[in-house]
Amino acid sequence: MNIKITKTQNPKPIPTDDSTLGFGRIFSDHMFVMNYKKGEGWYDPRIVPYGDLALSPAAMVLHYSQTIFEGMKAYRVEGDKIQLFRPRENFKRMNLSGSRMVIPEIPEDIALEGLKQLIKLDKDWIPRSDGASLYVRPFVFACDPFVGVRPGEEYMFIIITSPSGPYYATGLNPVGIYVEESFVRAVRGGPGYTKTGGNYAASLAGQAEAQKQGLAQVLWLDGIERKYIEEVGAMNIFFVIGDEVVTPELQGGSILGGITRKSVIELCVKWGMKVTERRISIDEIAEAYKNGTLKEVFGTGTAAVISPVGMLKWGDAEMKINDNKIGEISAKLYDTLTGIQYGKIADDMGWTMAVE
Repeated sequence: MNIKITKTQNPKPIPTDDSTLGFGRIFSDHMFVMNYKKGEGWYDPRIVPYGDLALSPAAMVLHYSQTIFEGMKAYRVEGDKIQLFRPRENFKRMNLSGSRMVIPEIPEDIALEGLKQLIKLDKDWIPRSDGASLYVRPFVFACDPFVGVRPGEEYMFIIITSPSGPYYATGLNPVGIYVEESFVRAVRGGPGYTKTGGNYAASLAGQAEAQKQGLAQVLWLDGIERKYIEEVGAMNIFFVIGDEVVTPELQGGSILGGITRKSVIELCVKWGMKVTERRISIDEIAEAYKNGTLKEVFGTGTAAVISPVGMLKWGDAEMKINDNKIGEISAKLYDTLTGIQYGKIADDMGWTMAVE
């Protein structure tokens, strides 16, 4: 497909102070759009000025939440070049989400080419300061006007971008995590492994409780026995117990298969570390804390990359991890991943992709 480009006639001022960017509040000048109609497939890929959408009040996504999304970043590297980190993995996961949500498969090559052309057009929006990046948000939603429960017959696929400042503006500091016992986020057989809007809406009650207790994130337990650890609100979770790096296994379909999670596992294996994906209970973590074998806890995700955990609050118990300091493994993973993403470390894993 040829991608038609319509440049904006009213470019917005590009922020010059990256420290004021924050996250997800400022958007660049253009967006990639492609439509789908049953019987016709995907058609009319185009880049147009960023702007509001016209939707029918009966658009199916507004009533039945048939939508999926992804999150990735574009980085400015040495020589003023631009690169992406494992973008094909994101589009592969997007189609996995789409399969569960009965959304037509998106041609990965077209999505990737649209993304590259969009980034090249808006390359001046990519921040230049250390730790800042251009956040990329692809998403799909059912837009046909029909108030009835069935898969949509018309969809829009859109990519928008947002310049974002350093995630850790004040340094890589450990966060506090609240273990949720009243609500559940997902169950086996459900859509918990997908990036669909409803999963995140369902997590807000737990997140609100965590914030009420002065903590940064919520740690979800399984929806059946309420004891097996699944993931943090917007991150996967890892534990270092003795000489073993442990993360909850993905089997069952209630945990998102994170791209950063996958990269962390591959790096640890490369370094010769013992890495295990298995069921792990909150009781096991509490016992490891008591006997002194719980060395580190950290979350992984696109936005933060690595987020060290300094405290777990489970009921009345407060487990202080590694004296509320960043662990050796957490720090090494963060430095390595961000080093590869920003081109400061040679990418011998084949993870980065140049935008040329």
